[in-house]
Order: sequence, then C-alpha cells, then structure tokens
Amino acid sequence: MSVCSSNRSYGEEMDELESVGWYHYELSRHAAEALLMSNGIDGSFLLRNSNKGPDCFALSVRAKDSVKHFHVRRQYGRYSFGFNEFDTLQDFTSHLANQPLLGSETGNLIVLRFPYPRQVEEPSIYESVCVHTAMQTGRHESDLVPSAPSLGTKEGYLVKQGAFVKNWKQRWFTLNRNELKYFKDKMFGEPIRTLDLTACSAVQFDYSQDRVNCFCLVFPERTFYLCAKSGVEADEWIKILRWKLSQIRKGR
Repeated sequence: MSVCSSNRSYGEEMDELESVGWYHYELSRHAAEALLMSNGIDGSFLLRNSNKGPDCFALSVRAKDSVKHFHVRRQYGRYSFGFNEFDTLQDFTSHLANQPLLGSETGNLIVLRFPYPRQVEEPSIYESVCVHTAMQTGRHESDLVPSAPSLGTKEGYLVKQGAFVKNWKQRWFTLNRNELKYFKDKMFGEPIRTLDLTACSAVQFDYSQDRVNCFCLVFPERTFYLCAKSGVEADEWIKILRWKLSQIRKGR
C-alpha cells in the first residue's frame, strides 16, 4: 500500500497529538497497565508512545482483568492501525469513536468505551509534617535507589485438580508479583495456598486431562493442573505466567 508524503513538520505533528486529551506521551507499558487496572474500567483506553521508534505508538485498552496493547504507526503524516490507514489524526480518532470494536489475535473482542484523560483531577488533600522521627538510619541520598517488582497482575476463576483426590473444584486465583494464590472463593480473605513462582520451572498447555482449556504449572514437588473457562482465557494465563518466569530468570 502506497504512503503519500506530507509537508507537515514534526513539531506540527506533535502539536496535533497534544490536542488529543487521552494521549499520554512517554507513559510506559507497565505504567499504562497499572493506571488502567487501578483507575480505569472495562473499555478504558489511552494512546501513548511506543518504544519501537519515534513514530510508533501504542493503543492500550483495559479488557476486563487485563490490558491489551495495539500498534499504531505514523509515516509521512498518516496513521496506520491494523489494516487501515488514515490521512490525519482526526480521521484516526473519528474511526475509533465510530467503530470501537477491536478483534485481537487471541480472538478477544474489545470495545473502546472510555478514553482515559491525560489530565486527571486529584484531591487537594495533603498531610502536614508535624515532627520528624528521632530515629536515624545513617543512610544518605545516594542510598535511595528506586526499585519495584515488575508489574503484571491477573485474577479470575480457574478449576483446579486436587492433589490426592483427583476431583476438580473451582477456585479464585490471584497473580501478584511472584505469587499465585488460590482461594476457596472470591469473597474469602485467606488463601488456601500461595505458590511461589520462583520455584516454578514451566507453564504449558496440558492435553493429558479429560478436560479442555487446561494448562499446568510444574513445581519440583508437584504439577498443578488448572482449567480456564475458554481457550482464550487459558492462553492469557499462560502468557502472563510465562512472562513472570522470564522476569524471574532475568533477576527482576
């Protein structure tokens, strides 16, 4: 498909982007996920710069319990998204407003409902410092090294096979940091068990059980067999769990 040239300068193109209230500049993938999962709702979306290059962007969309990211590319002033090309940014945003249904490669249908604004009003409530603690740590400014675990969370119902009695029971699972917890139900505060993913050696689809949409987590002492309600849901769990394992192996 041919791409027409444009006489607009880079500065003009940036001014055009700044007019879009849901364009979030250099917001990272992880920060976008944290923002949409904590403050957004199903269908919230935003546009941000991608690390693929200066004219590459990402459309980040909250889809229920996860965030999906879609490539958007600008070339010679035109915007490419999926199989479509748009002469102007206004054409692109109008297309999203008029045709908000996206189909991802995993088969998910995602509806763009609520653009997440760049400027969000925050409460002007701040605590006053009355006194500093008398405790001294001996640390200096150079000791304050920023660090945080990798983002990436997920939760939902899965059906799990028992350890001794090989029956199947539905459990509520939560993935946070390097821990996969499962509960008797969503309303229970204490987990039945917490699985430390640093000890997990593999996550993969499983076809040995007399059930569909199954996958397994391999630990030294046991292999856990889990089933999702759909193949898409199972694929999402496998992808994020494998990503977690890759981050653990990189020492992050």
